[in-house]
Amino acid sequence: MKFEDSMARIEEIVTTLDAGEADLDESLKLYREGIELVRDCTKRLDEATQTVKMLQMQADGNMVLTDFAPMETGEKA
Repeated sequence: MKFEDSMARIEEIVTTLDAGEADLDESLKLYREGIELVRDCTKRLDEATQTVKMLQMQADGNMVLTDFAPMETGEKA
């Protein structure tokens, strides 16, 4: 399943659970499905972050390819 499809399905599940229209068994089934989708999406995002590279200019003006390191909370660009 594509990432976008997984996110859309998660939104559907949340909407259904928020509406309170499903019985207990269906709610548990949807909850479990949602948890698995969230885990899969998190894994994909983690893998993508590890493979992202960026170009950085060194002090001598040369460009070098480096691993992407996300900024920490509160850090400014």
